[in-house]
Amino acid sequence: MFVIDSPIGPLGIAVDGDAVVGVRFGVPAGATAEHPAAEQLRAYFMGELTDFTVPFDLRGGSAFERAVWGEIARIPYGEMITYGAIATALGDPGAARAVGTACNRNPIPVIVPCHRVVGAGGKMVGFGGGLDRKRILLELEAGVALRRAWG
Repeated sequence: MFVIDSPIGPLGIAVDGDAVVGVRFGVPAGATAEHPAAEQLRAYFMGELTDFTVPFDLRGGSAFERAVWGEIARIPYGEMITYGAIATALGDPGAARAVGTACNRNPIPVIVPCHRVVGAGGKMVGFGGGLDRKRILLELEAGVALRRAWG
């Protein structure tokens, strides 16, 4: 695992070969070996990257959790979707809480953008990295989207 500094604190990045297999919040300082994931995360936090292209491997989790993570991975930059909408997309409209649990277990946050999943009515709820980090990530993306829209 190697560590990068970010506006939301240090991020530990685990890789297996070329694929990212984990991102962890608030890890202690560690090796700083370069990897495309580090470059892309730095560019993301600078507002220069809106689509990660680094390969990732979503390991573990139940079939339902992997399905939720797949839905999350498709949420466009700067957009939000509710837990209920993901549950509905997966064919189980009553599974919003289970979607929230799966989001919390997302092994690759930021790259698989679980911060873009919000409660009903856009309510800021739940995030494995804490609501302050979620808010920072959403504000970063909203600001970049606005700057791009206004040229």
